[in-house]
Amino acid sequence: MGGTPTRVGDLAAYLAVPPGEGPWPGVVLVHEAFGLDDNMRAHADRLAAAGFLVLAPDLFSRGRRVACLRATFAALGRGSGPAFDDIEAARQQVVDDPRCTGRAGVIGFCLGGAFALALAGRPGWSASAVNYGMLPSDPSALDGACPVVASYGGRDRSLRGAAGRLEQALASRGVPHDVEEYPAAGHSFLNPQDLAPWYIAPITRFALHARPEPASARDAWARIEAFLHEHLAA
Repeated sequence: MGGTPTRVGDLAAYLAVPPGEGPWPGVVLVHEAFGLDDNMRAHADRLAAAGFLVLAPDLFSRGRRVACLRATFAALGRGSGPAFDDIEAARQQVVDDPRCTGRAGVIGFCLGGAFALALAGRPGWSASAVNYGMLPSDPSALDGACPVVASYGGRDRSLRGAAGRLEQALASRGVPHDVEEYPAAGHSFLNPQDLAPWYIAPITRFALHARPEPASARDAWARIEAFLHEHLAA
């Protein structure tokens, strides 16, 4: 089973549809800093096989990749901007799809994980799955957040202690959550392949220990899928 190219406004996107008859809950997938690559499409296909209608917009498809990457990080820092608008457009598109139940969650990886966490406190989302996403600088962004499932790697030096801080922030706000740090894993451990470009691979592999970690990934995916099914049920 594989998804198909589609559009979200003027952005390229990828749509993965579950087998069988719907309707299914919707999930918007927000990609990592390397863009909507084979790893992200594989994640979308996996979630579709688990029973979710998945729409993944390519936030870097509007212009030159470097400029798009810079603008996306800037929007994340401000908490507003075109990237947030694009993700909201994807959410609206998936919930309007007649194959969707009308409920939607967001899942993000790396850069996308930070967006998934930033979006958790905003209207329209019924669940957020955060994977090695940077925490918001202001914890009040999590006030009134939807349920959050989060997974981090204990060997990821860029996010040391993030899982514990997120657990505390969510618990203190009474947000339903499942936060786990995997000691054997680093950054991007859910990816089936190491697709880091050659010019950045030394940083990702040795500073962030970014590589597949299948045992941790199996446990994390089981938690993510169960959590999304629980909180996106009609």
